[in-house]
Order: sequence, then structure tokens, then C-alpha cells
Amino acid sequence: MSEKIDHMLVKELREITGAGVMDCKKVLAEAKGNIKDAIDILRKSGIAGASKKADRVTKEGAIAICISDDGTEASVIELNSETDFVSRNEKFQHLIKKLAKAACIFDGDISEKIDLFKDNTIVDDLPVHNLISEHIAIIGENINLRRAQKIKINKNGIIAHYVHNTLGDNIGKVGVIVAIESDGNKERLSDFGKQIAMHIAAFKPETLYPEQLSRERIEKECEIFREQAKNSGKPDHVIEKMVQGRIQKLYEEIVLLEQQFVMDNKQKVKDIIANLSKELNTSVKLVSFIRFGLGEEIL
Repeated sequence: MSEKIDHMLVKELREITGAGVMDCKKVLAEAKGNIKDAIDILRKSGIAGASKKADRVTKEGAIAICISDDGTEASVIELNSETDFVSRNEKFQHLIKKLAKAACIFDGDISEKIDLFKDNTIVDDLPVHNLISEHIAIIGENINLRRAQKIKINKNGIIAHYVHNTLGDNIGKVGVIVAIESDGNKERLSDFGKQIAMHIAAFKPETLYPEQLSRERIEKECEIFREQAKNSGKPDHVIEKMVQGRIQKLYEEIVLLEQQFVMDNKQKVKDIIANLSKELNTSVKLVSFIRFGLGEEIL
């Protein structure tokens, strides 16, 4: 059996059964390339049986966060289920914690390699997708690992986190992790980081800096604002000032550093960070953040 045919058979078997790449390769080798025999083997193992639930809609579930023991890495994942009842199930919560921990130590950008993570990462002696299939069979509902991300920080900094609508330890409906670089007092930085994480949970910023917004996004918004302003009958130079004012307003709505701080609406987040830097007499830099809200659109 040539490599090309083998690859096509693996793809076909995955589409039929919903099983992972490694399982498909293994059973195809055992079945000597016979698709029907391979399906039977998967069914007997329970993997194909779990895939029958794969078409069910998973709109519920939970967000989980894991922080590494040394505090330099953190992950946040979204694991979906069919019902909110299952997201409160002890077995489901044990599973999501294990997956969050595995995501935390995953080497590389897990958000770009989620399929690789599912197929090759071993948890409880099973690839992640097998472990999920096993829990589908046990719990009786479809379960889907929708997304996962992680951040890192060097020793001169902290990772803070916050979970909203808590379902369990570091499990909830909204999860936020924040990386802050500074050699200042760790306890003070952690308290501040928790406040920033709470702000992010509430205000849902899309980016850290204005420069992180795509040029296409800004150009599109300018075009919309410009057309709206033309209806006012004002001259072009006034219209351009109005457009720039609207763009600044957009920044204040969706860019973290430009937002009004949730605990002091007279100051922006960037001003609060500057004040903390003066207080600690050292640089404080917000490096990155990740916010997951259950079922929310992925930007």
C-alpha cells in the first residue's frame, strides 16, 4: 500500500468514524488497509461508537485555566458539552482540568496546532482525542475541545488570572490570563494583575495596542464613519477630524490600554499601569492577555 493511498484511507476512515489520525493509522495497519475491517475494529474499541454523538451540538461546557508550578506559563481552554448539567459533572471537570494542564505544558503555539495536540498529546496513557471519546461514552453527551491558548512570561514578571461564573477550581464560564513583565514586588503585581484580568473579563478588549488592529479593519471603519459624516453636510477637513475622533472612540471601546479602567473610570488602563510603575519605582509592562468566554465568537 503506497504512502499516498495510505493517507487517503486514513482521511476516509476519519471522515466515516470521527476517530483520530493515530487510531486510524493503527487500525488500518491491523486491518491491512481494509476500511470495513478497520471500522469494525474501531467500533469494538468504542471509539467509533463515541463518534456517533459527534454531530450533536455542543453549546454548553466550561472554560478552564492552568498556571504552571513556577508561574511562567498558563493555558486557557474551552471544552464544550451539550448541556450545562454536564459541565458541572465531576468527571467532566476532572477532564477539563487534565486537558488544561496538558495544554499548559504543550510545546509550541497550541492555538495553531490544536489537532496535533488532540492526536499526539498523551493524557492518562491516551491521546487527548481518545480520552475525550472515552468520556463521551461514560457521560453520554458529545464533548468537544473547541479551542486552547497559552502564554509565557520570563522570571521577571507574573501571570495573573480570573475566572467568572465559577463552576469549580479555576473553572467557569469566562476565563482570563494576563502576562505582566516587571521586577517589582510580586504580591503587588499579582493583585494588580487580578484587577486587570477582571477588567478584561467585563470589557472584552480585542487587542492590547491600537497597532494590533488590522489596517483593513481601520480602513473599513474610517470608510463607514466618513460616509456617515458626509450626511451632516460639513466640509471635508471637518469630516476628517470627525473620522479621527470616531477611530479614537473605537480604540477606547476595543483596545485594552485605551479603555477606561473598570475600577476608576477617570483613568485609562495605560494610566493605571504608568501609576503602578511609579509606585514600584520600576518598569511595568502588560505583555499579553487571553480571554475566553463560553460560546463566544472566536475573533
